[in-house]
Amino acid sequence: LGLCVSRASASVLNLNCCLVLLPMCRVVLAFLRGSQRLLEFFSLTRRLLDKSKTFHVTCGVTICIFSVLHVAAHLVNALNFSENYNEDFLALNAANYRGEDPRKLLFATVPGLTGVIMVLVLFLMCTASTYAIRVSNYDIFWYTHNLFFVFYMLLILHVSGGVLKYQTNLEEHPPGCFNPNKTLQENMTVPKAFEESFPDYTTERFPEDLSVPEPFVQNNFMRICSEEPKFQSHFPETWFWISGPLCLYCVERLYRYIRSNKAVTITSVISHPSNVLEVRMMKDNFKARPGQYVILHCPRVSALESHPFTLTM
Repeated sequence: LGLCVSRASASVLNLNCCLVLLPMCRVVLAFLRGSQRLLEFFSLTRRLLDKSKTFHVTCGVTICIFSVLHVAAHLVNALNFSENYNEDFLALNAANYRGEDPRKLLFATVPGLTGVIMVLVLFLMCTASTYAIRVSNYDIFWYTHNLFFVFYMLLILHVSGGVLKYQTNLEEHPPGCFNPNKTLQENMTVPKAFEESFPDYTTERFPEDLSVPEPFVQNNFMRICSEEPKFQSHFPETWFWISGPLCLYCVERLYRYIRSNKAVTITSVISHPSNVLEVRMMKDNFKARPGQYVILHCPRVSALESHPFTLTM
């Protein structure tokens, strides 16, 4: 059950880690808002785009909730791997021997160590995103939120451990089949009808007058397996989900950085009542559109922090 819960919660995390970056692509959102053709087909598009921040927060909260569920499931898995170690299933054992300290699985393996670091990064990002910290010290929120890149790199490494496996030879060894060769080797009681040579795989009806133990019968059919089960780690799927949005976000950040290096001429600065500051500026090849905003960055205030301001004219 722990493996099922951990894999299911991982799928939810993959989806939300994919979606959480999309609302942060400001240039793409601005392009969609200004696309008249798109707005003609979807009348609610602009209203939905205006809720991009809410969508981003919702994805972030979902990531936190299912991360707790994922970690709890893997804590149970580590304990089960240690207590239920079986030499007959070496390919499925994450532990190296029975009674191995579960903490070794959490801190001495690639999936475990990367998972612990990701939990710490996520904890910093979530706590610094609270309203109290953002109001009192916005720099803490801004710097910790940029740890998302570390989180995504660790996420890609996290799935490379191959803890969860699947069976590769289902045709040769279907679930619940009877392996007569192994049974004979283990000196188990087998009906005499099974002691002759067996084909690779067959499905035959049992003779009505033959009494066969229950484990050897499934729906009155005999299922004989020709070889032992073979297992292989799941191919990492996380990069399928996050590579597209992550590349899109990185390209946009690069585009915004290049565009921000173009010179801007400040023509006047006017101080209005109620601490309102009006800054008039000019920039080549720039045309203001309704609802557009600019990102202002003042290095003397903060080296990395910047804020959006709406254009009035």
